[in-house]
Amino acid sequence: MLNKVTLIGYVGADPELRYTTDGTPVSQFNLATSKSWKDKNGTKHDSTSWHKIVAWRKLAEIIGEHVRKGSLLYVEGELVVREYEDRDGNKRKTHEIVINDMKMLGGKDKNGSSNKSSGQRSTGSSGSQYGGSDDGDFVHEEDYSDDVPL
Repeated sequence: MLNKVTLIGYVGADPELRYTTDGTPVSQFNLATSKSWKDKNGTKHDSTSWHKIVAWRKLAEIIGEHVRKGSLLYVEGELVVREYEDRDGNKRKTHEIVINDMKMLGGKDKNGSSNKSSGQRSTGSSGSQYGGSDDGDFVHEEDYSDDVPL
């Protein structure tokens, strides 16, 4: 069977880089993908989807160092449904894309200046062995803003 997700989009906020209790790096951020179309009357419509992205190990560290809000990224990974308990003790499910490859296509660099794709960074495989115990006590709060950085 195949579980593969490929996206190109803009990072909505600076990624979080944290470490599990055993010291494993994990990074999470939201990626916006957009599409535009015209209806039969010629009216333009836009739609933005937000995707929760998770990276582990070396890829997480690279993201923490180089990726910022507004970065344009190509990511590949797998769709994972993870169950967790919220702060009130309720069981919840969340959909995440656990990535194992990323290329920086442009957007803003860590200093906030425009960074058009003069050089791509391919991270290769980060070891996307995603296990429920690897996430430690890392809980990502949902913050989906309609403010898509361009």
